[in-house]
Amino acid sequence: MNLLPVYAMVIAATFFGGANFVLAGMILPEISTGWAAALRFLLGALFLLPIILWQRAPILSLIRRHWLAYLILGGVGITGFNLLFFDAMNTTSADNAALIMATNPLLTTLLAALILREQATVRQLIALPIALFGVTIVITEGDLRHLLSLKVVDGDWLMLGADIAWALYNVLSRRLMPKESNALVNTTLVMGAGALILTSGAFIHAGPIHMPSAEAALALAIMVIGGTVGFYLFWNIGIQRLGSGRTAIFMNLVPVFAMLTGIALGTLPTMAQLVGGAIVLGGLSITMIPNRKKERPTEVADRDRFPTELEPGD
Repeated sequence: MNLLPVYAMVIAATFFGGANFVLAGMILPEISTGWAAALRFLLGALFLLPIILWQRAPILSLIRRHWLAYLILGGVGITGFNLLFFDAMNTTSADNAALIMATNPLLTTLLAALILREQATVRQLIALPIALFGVTIVITEGDLRHLLSLKVVDGDWLMLGADIAWALYNVLSRRLMPKESNALVNTTLVMGAGALILTSGAFIHAGPIHMPSAEAALALAIMVIGGTVGFYLFWNIGIQRLGSGRTAIFMNLVPVFAMLTGIALGTLPTMAQLVGGAIVLGGLSITMIPNRKKERPTEVADRDRFPTELEPGD
């Protein structure tokens, strides 16, 4: 089976995730954390809804049968992760947060082994430390002594909670995501569940929302389409087709793409950051080497249960 399109979608997801760091810096000064998170997913779900209606997806039937799964996934992977992440960023540094999230592929691999009995391959075990080392070089700009000056603050514990929430989402979506529906429909309903929780919380705790500037509104629109719809849709496809641990290792590309986004905006990287990015790519390429063995019947069945085509009536 040709996995190159799936790898391309997962890499695109991490690109959107990296760009989100820059976009958030344009949004949060004008929109509160609660409303920024709520609007991101509410608008994302509304963007996808007409598409799945055009597909004639059995939305009400899926909600009746799988409402608890959608609620759990939306609560963990959207509400839990985003609230913990944004709260953590109020009190911790970007370096601390990035280093904690860099452990997510390893944490996901461990949870996948415990919960799903998903065994890590030799390639994954080789790629994980290589990619983590590359991320560390990117974040510290090549001066590993910088790690000694990092101080643990309250926000780091919140960031660890966000890290665990995202690892759980990676694993639980593999287990709980309804198999009779395609990735687009599932992503829409998970996003809708998370948006419902976030919007309810924003009304209660975030206070009134104010009209943002044109620049912040444009940044929010880009985040909704790319950093929310594109990210979650492509990431979910990756998990279902590649597995939790194999997909999670691509999270190491997020700081690399954040660095590249900064380049596009005029912030030049150091040579050490470029080397670190190359090391991350080298580690990830190990997991992408095609397997020459024949496809097993179970792999074919697994692939067929997770269609990605956007055809009417799916």
